[in-house]
Amino acid sequence: MITQIKYKFTLALLVMLCLLISNISFAQLFPNLGGQRTGTTSLQFLKIGTGARATGMGESFVAVSDDITSLQYNPAGLVAFKENGITASYTQWFVDTKLADFGAVYHFGGSNAIGLNVISLNTEDMDVTTEYQPGGTGETFRFSDLSIGLSFARQMTEQFSFGATIKYVREDLGGLYMQGVLGDLATFYRTGLGTSRFAIMISNFGSQVTPSGSVTTVNGQTLSTFQKYPPPTNFQLGFAIEPYQNRDNRITTSIQLNSPTDNAENLSFGVEYAYRSYLFFRGGYKINVDDENFSGGIGGEYLFLSHI
Repeated sequence: MITQIKYKFTLALLVMLCLLISNISFAQLFPNLGGQRTGTTSLQFLKIGTGARATGMGESFVAVSDDITSLQYNPAGLVAFKENGITASYTQWFVDTKLADFGAVYHFGGSNAIGLNVISLNTEDMDVTTEYQPGGTGETFRFSDLSIGLSFARQMTEQFSFGATIKYVREDLGGLYMQGVLGDLATFYRTGLGTSRFAIMISNFGSQVTPSGSVTTVNGQTLSTFQKYPPPTNFQLGFAIEPYQNRDNRITTSIQLNSPTDNAENLSFGVEYAYRSYLFFRGGYKINVDDENFSGGIGGEYLFLSHI
């Protein structure tokens, strides 16, 4: 038994090490296939990660999802835990933007779960400027995004679960706004070989959205007809396993293939070390993406029990 654990652990480390070392070769073999699609989709805020655990693991999380953040990363994972609960987070994002997230999950019927997830991204009021009034016109505008999602998950068998999310999304920019209804479909499968599991998810699929409202150009022309834009649909395939775990220690490793409609395919890797389920160290790495590679984080959990 000990020999098998050491073998799994060594194999997982060797695979991850080889893939990290081959980053340059990967980039040479797949220089930017699909990169020409950058900037072709709308509602980019839907691609922002909100969970500290998932983002610390490089968002290689579709096959790990076993907590309340499954609302965003894999709704099929909502039945991987039994506790009902709520979560809330607030992040001071880049260039004075504010990202807020709220989620709630309720389990019922022994094998079902429903969840609500609300994500909001807002800016402060900004001055309206024009070519002839670079100091401002005296008017202000604000950019804001909103997503309200309702999820359902069901444990179909001991090994297989299914999840789906339907969400209303809206984006406001000054006098223009876009809105629509999108969906996520996901599966979660435990292979029965140790703790290994596979997961597949298609996120943010739906019809194209069109800006509504009107804008006035600097020459006085009013525009009210605009081009349609597709949502940022993403196909994700993930695998995760605990190569080593005992009473006090657990190591979780994961790998994920991402195929977005608006960029090149990429790989992400994640690892988490947990000590007695209350101290966590996480790391992640992404291959074939721009502007971000390494990620990391430290987490803690405090459980308070009282007896009456």
